[in-house]
Amino acid sequence: MSKIKVTQIKSIIDRSERQKRTIQALGLKKINASVEVEATPQIRGMVTKVNHLVKVEEIN
Repeated sequence: MSKIKVTQIKSIIDRSERQKRTIQALGLKKINASVEVEATPQIRGMVTKVNHLVKVEEIN
């Protein structure tokens, strides 16, 4: 599996509880925090739900 780097670029204040929990489940806690995760279909779906709050980079 390939990996992706997910970086939170916007605040989760005034977001729905579902979006807050999705950001938490990805392992993000603060703005500009980054995590490297496997690019599974489940993770890609989570990133799609909060794509306006995060930046995604492919890692080779």
